[in-house]
Amino acid sequence: MSDSWLVTVDQNCIGSGMCAGAAPDHFELMDGYARAIKDEVDPDEAVIDAAESCPVEAILVKHAASGEVVAPTD
Repeated sequence: MSDSWLVTVDQNCIGSGMCAGAAPDHFELMDGYARAIKDEVDPDEAVIDAAESCPVEAILVKHAASGEVVAPTD
């Protein structure tokens, strides 16, 4: 996965489920909170949509190689 992304969900998650709705192949709710199904993923617009739709910006998507933030953007 040379162009892969790292996906994290932090403790600010409120369990809205918006991410699981936007990208069900990448996020799931567990015990009322979101978690990434895999920490490292191939680039997918649905992951960006999930990060951008999170009401508390609990999802961070970065390029694995450089650490550059992919989403959310300001």
